Amino acid sequence: MIDIEAEVIHGKKIGRALGFPTANMSLDGYDIERGVYRSEVAIDGTTYRAMSNVGIRPSVGGKELLLETHVIGFQGDLYGRRLSVRLLEKLRDEKRFASIGDLKEQLMRDYDSIAGAKS
Repeated sequence: MIDIEAEVIHGKKIGRALGFPTANMSLDGYDIERGVYRSEVAIDGTTYRAMSNVGIRPSVGGKELLLETHVIGFQGDLYGRRLSVRLLEKLRDEKRFASIGDLKEQLMRDYDSIAGAKS
């Protein structure tokens, strides 16, 4: 398990366009293996299941190393809030997809594996 605490920053809103809005956080000071993780986030006393990506987002032209976390079942504005994200299990390595459609299909598979898992 790896715990990351940082402020939620604005991104390019690509996750939102794909149906998976994310809380984006800088990874300054952290040394974490790139990839997609099953994770959890505590927000206002409630712990939510989540899926997180640690990486540069090569499929969408990203260059900066970020933590992007889709909080399952949470709706609301997290910009500027300090969150703690716990990375529980690495699911796969970060990779570059041939198309945005391929990326979205993989995100749906990742989501299904996490949403059905027991925390």
